[in-house]
Amino acid sequence: MTVLTEAVTSLSRMEEARRQIQRQLELIDRQIARRATALVPRTRQRRQGDRRGDAPIACMVLGRYRSTLATLTAERQPEIDALSRKLARQDRAIAAHCERHRMPAPRAA
Repeated sequence: MTVLTEAVTSLSRMEEARRQIQRQLELIDRQIARRATALVPRTRQRRQGDRRGDAPIACMVLGRYRSTLATLTAERQPEIDALSRKLARQDRAIAAHCERHRMPAPRAA
């Protein structure tokens, strides 16, 4: 293999590793949102009579969802932070690799 071919192959491996980490972060975000949605009741008890109370109840459900989302995110924050740091390291490594081999920097995803 020539030096250029090895550099391109190495770059593609580095980019694939970065994409995998990005997918892991997106998966965690989806898992947190899905779990928060499951924990907040989807149906609420219907009241007979006055319907003016619907808006505050909807606000309460939204507030509870946001609170649950924040709690679940806080539980997984160390994992999110570790993956974010790894992603930043990979970005720096890719940029250094491209600079070292005088290759154009890849597009940001």
